[in-house]
This record gives sequence, structure tokens and C-alpha cells, in this order.
Amino acid sequence: MTVSVSSPSAGALGLRWPILSQVPRWVVVLITVVAVLLPLVMIGYQSLLNAPFFLKHQFSLDAYKFVFSDDDFYVALKNSLVIAGGMVVVSIPLGAILAFLMVRTDMPWRRWIEPMLLTPIFISAVVLALGYVVATGPTGFYTLWWRSMFGEEPWNVYSLTGIAVIAGLTHVPHVYLYASAALRNVGSDVEEAARISGASPFRVARDVSIPMIMPSMLFAAVLMLFLGFEVFGLPLVLGDPGGYLVLTTYMYKLANKLGIPSYHLMAVVAMVIVAVTFPLVIMQRHLLKSANKYVTLKGKGGRTQVLRLGRWKWLAIAIVMSWLFVTVFVPVSGIALRSFVTSWGEGVSLMDAMTLDNYREVFEQDNLVRAIVNTLGIGIVGGAAAVAWYTAIAFTAHRRSDVGTRLMDYLVLVPRAIPGLLAGLAFLWVFLFIPGLKELRGSMISIWIAYSVIWLAYGMRVVQGALMQVGPDLEEAARVAGATRTQTNRHITLPLVRFGLLSSWLLIFLIFEREYSTGVYLLSPGSEVIGALLVSMWASGATNLVAALSVINILMVSVGLALALRFGIKLHD
Repeated sequence: MTVSVSSPSAGALGLRWPILSQVPRWVVVLITVVAVLLPLVMIGYQSLLNAPFFLKHQFSLDAYKFVFSDDDFYVALKNSLVIAGGMVVVSIPLGAILAFLMVRTDMPWRRWIEPMLLTPIFISAVVLALGYVVATGPTGFYTLWWRSMFGEEPWNVYSLTGIAVIAGLTHVPHVYLYASAALRNVGSDVEEAARISGASPFRVARDVSIPMIMPSMLFAAVLMLFLGFEVFGLPLVLGDPGGYLVLTTYMYKLANKLGIPSYHLMAVVAMVIVAVTFPLVIMQRHLLKSANKYVTLKGKGGRTQVLRLGRWKWLAIAIVMSWLFVTVFVPVSGIALRSFVTSWGEGVSLMDAMTLDNYREVFEQDNLVRAIVNTLGIGIVGGAAAVAWYTAIAFTAHRRSDVGTRLMDYLVLVPRAIPGLLAGLAFLWVFLFIPGLKELRGSMISIWIAYSVIWLAYGMRVVQGALMQVGPDLEEAARVAGATRTQTNRHITLPLVRFGLLSSWLLIFLIFEREYSTGVYLLSPGSEVIGALLVSMWASGATNLVAALSVINILMVSVGLALALRFGIKLHD
């Protein structure tokens, strides 16, 4: 095999002065270190002041004393623990069952159902929460219809139990992804033996299949605990009527609680959340390594066969469809229907209330049109720029095992421990406090930086997944021919992974389109995005516009998801 290198002299230069070929790598590492750690440093610094940093202040532990003596803080902490535990109880068994049915059985229509199983990941949590309010709240569409036919409804979405159950149901796809990936890698011999012995498919799942992927299930359980402390949109929308606070909403409402700027108190709560979530992230990392090393014996040459459900297939379909109905159809149909009516409640006729005025009003308001354009821009242009940055970071560790690689390995995990709301707050302080960055405060660049950093771990995963598909042979041949590592990456590796990077861009587009919490504190005239604007508008009671804007956001995500599937992107990888 012949490998041509376009610039031999550059290669010779790289071999003669190796440090020159390392400069771009360490520049990328330095930029990443600053982007990741600076917001965290700002949170820690602000928490040690007795006032917001822009006012007269001094170092003090008064903020910690105030928060740790506030009864509301402990109530919020307890509620966060309840929701996190509820998410584990609801999502782990249901996610495992769905994975078993989709991967290990012959359940009909699996090819069409799987993309629908993943849709809650790509719909903004605040949109889902708003959908549940207008669909199943006290005056929701389904609530009123239920009352008219059966009497009092058996649910209460404004209760702590309701919030925990909904949070668990909407996070089932996260468990499904890890469980399905693990099930694809284990043999089917033991399952076949259990079926021959007379075990039902669901007993096979309980006693054989799921125990074989226990390390992955433990990883998913830790992930649910972490996400339970991160949730913001669901408890903000569903918890307000019942007065239920969690740590994120407690922090969000501290300014209203005191009536004065309270950045120092918010920073203390942020440090508490990071102190809880970061050990969980490190635990996830070690559990993931254990899961990857967990190998089950495979007979018959490692052949995997699906189990025939027989008469159980209708129960399997009923389970999957029931989850899809409650988790996807109910909130999405509720918010869509609400966007086409002027008002809704007891005694309101649906046909008399139908209108298109909500959408007309959206496109008549400049800030809302700007939010739509900005959201598309942050997904298309910002997503491409983020993938370029993630690719540069990935190349700093590609085929290496030095100090820089180990540093980046842990560094990319840090933003994972910072919920989007905290990241947005931290970047607000960075743009207000750091000289030379104030000009970025009201621009879309600030939104892009915050989005790119908070989703760094996810972006690195999808980009590294593309890089892992490239075998080392061509790269080694280029190095033998005299190419530097930089030239090899540019002329060999990068062209080979271009389609993988396209897939990564489409996935990052979907993530950026549905993001909402990171932009809440960065929201300003000219830098509006749909997700953050929905939070602000819901608080002001603009239900009609919120519903219409939510549907527009769902349509944008749906188009992106359709394109991803059209290009053959495997969302379960």
C-alpha cells in the first residue's frame, strides 16, 4: 500500500524539532483546561464571598452558614434524593425490559419502534413538563376527558410522587441505551436453554438475560442518581404548584426568596450539587470500565439468536406501546393541542376554541422569531463548530498514553458533573468578571461556549466512537513514510472519519436544539434561544405562546432526527 504525504519537508521539520509538532496539541489542551475549569473556579470563588462579586465583598463562610441553616435547603435536598431514587426505581427495570424485548426477542415492528423509544432524549425536558401540565394537570385535556367518563382522575402530576414517576419514565431511554448495548454483546445459549426448560420470555429476562448485564445496569443506576440531582425543568414546572423544591430550583429561586442579588448563596448550592454529582461521575467511569470488561461465555461461535415470543408478543407490544403513550404521546399531543386553542378549562368547547392565532403571534414578535433563528443557528453552525473542537480534543489523545492523554481523560468528565443550569450561571460570572470577555455576554458566542463545554463528555464520546472505527494500519504506514503525527491525522485519519463526524454533527444538533437550562442565565436581547425563553415565558404565564413555541421546537428536533435516521445514523451506539 502506497501512502503519499503532501509535504515531506514539513515532515522532516517535525522529526528534527518534535516540539513544533506538539504546539497545536498543547494549545488545544490549554484551551480545554481553561474552558472547563474556569467556570468551576468561579463557582468556588463566589461561594467564599459574603456578597456578589460585583458588590463590595470580602472572603467569608457566611454564605455556607446561611444555606446550611436554611430549612428550605434541607427540604430541597430531601426532595432531590426522593426524585433521584424514584428515577432509579422506575427507569431501571422498565429500561431493562424494553431493551430485552427490542434486542433479544422477535417482537414485531422493532425497526420502527426503536427510534420512537429514544425520542424523550431529544425533546427538551421543559417541553415535556409543559406537555404534562396541559395534558394531565388539574384542567388538562386528558384529565377533563377522564373526569367526564370515569370521575376523579387517579393521578396528580403536581405531587412529589408524580414528579418522580414522570422523571423516571422520561429517562428510561438512557437506561435502554446501556442495557441494549450490553445485551447485543452477550450470547444467547443460556436464554435458549431456559426457554427449552419451559421458562416464559419474561422469566428469562428476569433470571437470565438481565443478570448477565448487571455491571451495565449498575452503571445506569448511578447515571439515574446523577441525573436526579440535575433535573430542573420537570420540578420547576410540576413542582411549583405544590411548593416542591429540589436543589436546582432552590438555587434558581434564591434571589426571589431574599429579594436581593444572591450569587454567593447560589454558588454555595452549586458547590453542594457538584460535591454530590462529581463522585457519581467518577463512579460511572469505573463502572463503565467494569462493564466493558464483563464478558459472558458464548457458545455456537458466539452466535446470538432472538427468542420467539409466541403468544407473549401481544403483551410485549402492549408494554412498549403503553410506555410510549404515557411518555411521548400524552405530553406531545397535549402541548400540540394546546398550541391550537385560545384557552382551555372546564366548560370550554374544543371546536370553539380552535385557532391559529398563537402561531401568528409567535411570528409577529421579533424576540420569538430571533429565538427560532438563533436556535437553528446554534444547532447547525454551533454544532459544527463544537464537533470541530471535540475532534481537535480527540486527536490530542488519539493513539497516545502520556500525561496529556490521562489529563484529558479526566478533564472531559468535569462538565458532566455540572448541571446545565449551574454551567450557565458559572459562565455568566465568567463573562461578567473576566476582563475582555464582557463583550461576549450578550452574544450567541456565550451560548455556544456554554453549550459546547457542558456537552463536552457526550461530544467526545460520539467523536471518539468515529475515530475508533479507523484501524491503525494506514496511520502506521504514513508514519513509516515520514509523516508527522499532525500530517497523519490531517491527511489519513480525518478524511476516513468524515462521515462519522457528519453523524456526530447531527447528534450534537439534536442536543443543542433541545437544550434549555444552560441558557437560562445567559438569556439577553439578541441571544434568545427557544429552550431558555420557554422557562422565562412560562413564569410570566404566556401559555399560548409557550405551547406554540414548544411545538416549533419539537418540529425542529423531529426534522433533525429524521435526517439522522435518513443518513443511517445508529442512535443506540
